[in-house]
Amino acid sequence: MSDFLVMQWLMSALSCPLLTGKAGDGRRSLVVPSVLQVNLHVSDRKWQKVNLVFEGVDTVAQILLNNVTLGRTDNMFNRYSFDIARVIQEVNFVEVRFLSAVSYAAEQSRCHKAHSIPPACPPPVQQGECHVNFIRKEQCSFSWDWGPSFPTQGIWKDVRIEAYNHYHLIYFSITPFFVKNAQQWYLEVESIFDVVSSKPIAGLVTVNIPKLQTQQTFNVKLQPGEGSIVLLVNINKSAAVEAWWPNGHGKQTGYNMTTTFMMEAGCQIEKVSKVYFRTVELVQEPIPGSPGLSFYFRINGRPIFIKGSNWIPADSFQDRVTYDTLRLLLKSAADANMNALRVWGGGVYEQDEFYDICDEIGIMIWQDFMFACALYPTNQNYLESVRAEVSHQVRRLKSHPSIILWSGNNENEAAIAGNWFSIPAPDRGVYIKDYVTLYVKNIREIVLSEDKSRPFVASSPTNGLESVKEGWLSQDPYDTHYGDTHFYDYNSDCWNWTVYPRTRFASEYGFQSWPSFSTIEKVSSPEDWSYTSNFSLHRQHHEGGNIQMLQEIERHFKLPQSPDPVKKFKDMIYLTQVMQAQCIKTETEFYRFSQSEIINGEGHTMGALYWQLNDIWQAPSWASLEYGGKWKLLHYFAQNFFAPLLPVAYEDKGMLHIYSVSDFHEDHKLTLRVVVHAWSSLEPVCILAKEGVTVKAQSALPIYKESISDLLERCRNCTRKSCIVTFCLVGEDGFQSPTNYYFLSSLKDAVGLEKTQLSASVSQQDDTYIFVLQTTAIAPFVTLDVGSIKGRFSDNGFLMTEKKKVVVFYPWEPTSVEELESSLTLTSLLDVV
Repeated sequence: MSDFLVMQWLMSALSCPLLTGKAGDGRRSLVVPSVLQVNLHVSDRKWQKVNLVFEGVDTVAQILLNNVTLGRTDNMFNRYSFDIARVIQEVNFVEVRFLSAVSYAAEQSRCHKAHSIPPACPPPVQQGECHVNFIRKEQCSFSWDWGPSFPTQGIWKDVRIEAYNHYHLIYFSITPFFVKNAQQWYLEVESIFDVVSSKPIAGLVTVNIPKLQTQQTFNVKLQPGEGSIVLLVNINKSAAVEAWWPNGHGKQTGYNMTTTFMMEAGCQIEKVSKVYFRTVELVQEPIPGSPGLSFYFRINGRPIFIKGSNWIPADSFQDRVTYDTLRLLLKSAADANMNALRVWGGGVYEQDEFYDICDEIGIMIWQDFMFACALYPTNQNYLESVRAEVSHQVRRLKSHPSIILWSGNNENEAAIAGNWFSIPAPDRGVYIKDYVTLYVKNIREIVLSEDKSRPFVASSPTNGLESVKEGWLSQDPYDTHYGDTHFYDYNSDCWNWTVYPRTRFASEYGFQSWPSFSTIEKVSSPEDWSYTSNFSLHRQHHEGGNIQMLQEIERHFKLPQSPDPVKKFKDMIYLTQVMQAQCIKTETEFYRFSQSEIINGEGHTMGALYWQLNDIWQAPSWASLEYGGKWKLLHYFAQNFFAPLLPVAYEDKGMLHIYSVSDFHEDHKLTLRVVVHAWSSLEPVCILAKEGVTVKAQSALPIYKESISDLLERCRNCTRKSCIVTFCLVGEDGFQSPTNYYFLSSLKDAVGLEKTQLSASVSQQDDTYIFVLQTTAIAPFVTLDVGSIKGRFSDNGFLMTEKKKVVVFYPWEPTSVEELESSLTLTSLLDVV
């Protein structure tokens, strides 16, 4: 493109050694001095427009070129473009002068005289900064209950010079639509331009998708100024379009598309992109036998049970988040049978590569806008900044098939409804008005005008259409008959499924655990290796979190009593991970088996997104992936409790119920195998095979029911304390579900459990390593740990009921049999002393 120039920074006079990499690569440190100075050398060619573009500035800064102020920034999520045509010289001097985000937020709060905007500060346990809701910045950078307070500042995304004549393409997006009655796909191709010509520019635009035998040419005319052209491209009806499907439901087929702009001014733009075809509907309609409305997603006309987790920023310093970081974390989600993640509203709108990877591997995204757990101002300057942010982000992201929902905020409807901030009743109206102004009259209005292809909800949790009916703020956003719910309970027994809400959609729920010792070791010293050390207290940012974990463990396990303090600490870490995994297993399985039933007006649960997927640092948290990507036991459990085919058991009034849960698109005839073991023997006490079980497609249905007393009587010599029930679904040709289990008593009360001798031999097979485990007795929660060697096992934290088990290790970096053997630690429940 001859009349368009993107100039790289020339780093000849860089005063900031922390600013690394070339301009435009997006990999620069966020810890920068308050003044950034860079020399620019620009050719003497005359351009009609020369822009200095910042894709992301964190956050409050003054931008100067040759000592002339170009403008200011105050929003981390905005793109800023400054016209420098009149200021630019042959050699140029750029300065970016930063202001402390903490000082700026405090000043904005002081200047807001109308009414207070709570909360002023985070809870003391978070050791954070105040007034984060007054600055358009990553909200958790001022601290959160799982992360540190690192209020970063600096240039966090690409910076470039754009010089052009005639016109320039700013945004380009492709949105697919399917017309049911015509049975045809069409694309809405939108291009937003800056036209610097004083006269309209006419020309031709050709859209070509070779694999779909689709090519269309359009006559277009660009008017002076910023404007858009929208082209409707009909896909050739004789071409077989393969839709994009979520992970586990089909392929993620994409098609190469070339869009060529041939304009009369003599300059040509060619845009090469990937186009995906999928439809999404959020279905909220009456359910027979139940008050309220459904809340589920239909993808390509098919109801999909949403399985996954919640995503937080992968690092406190965004420049550390590389493509490889994202790929590892997202691939780990897909490998655990997840099909969705919720990008949580207190972090950042993720980088393009994040959504590209989700498109490629079939991870659906529930995308929050960046507002969380707070009320926010609605003065004119703030709203203008938010409107620019939302418009930019929707335009940037809407081509991604992975994004299935826009959501206005995290928990702010609930905050007002539940009066989290103790607002006096007479003042409530002011905050409700602010809420509607921000999320409905501004954010929603922009989303609906920019993107008609996917649904919008104002908050999470929300009652959906019922919230809308009640003026966008429902009396109880946690009502199980509508919308989605968040649920946390650290005081009840997490093994008891009856404490969980039979909700339409569980978008947040979870329990804490500690990360592995190898992860903690990197940021601690020997004096820190105790559950009650200053380090352990300092890293715990959730009030009472360490005590809550102990109390939950104590319900079902014996607490460590080793005289060796380091062993005691490691045992405690192990038990927190076992406890977390078992708790979230119980809760998730409850949500999955509730999908096809209505009981007392509740049910039809169609989503389970536990809190949370990833960690931002090395600390106790709700995550299933540790900082650095290592899988906690919870993530291994997720592989099973999110499996496409799973038998699930629960007990009700002395009866044992087993359900088949299936995500498959077709029915299967299978055999249910129920095996009862005594804790004291590797030989089964009794085996039941129920053949010809019909496992219905995309359903959860009862397939077995028996009183536990009858089962124990049939399996002679069994009591609740001495035996355990395991079960799986099997078919022909090795078709099999994971083997699941049901504990008949707490493991601290188990009779016959004995300390086992666990051993493992390691061998290499191609790019993987084979661990052959042997045990001398039944071993609960057998865990393999290879320290800091990066990789994951095929299974972990499992119940070992046979003498031998084969586990595969998938390395993420080069290693060897010798390294793995010397690093391996094997732990089962009775190794905790």
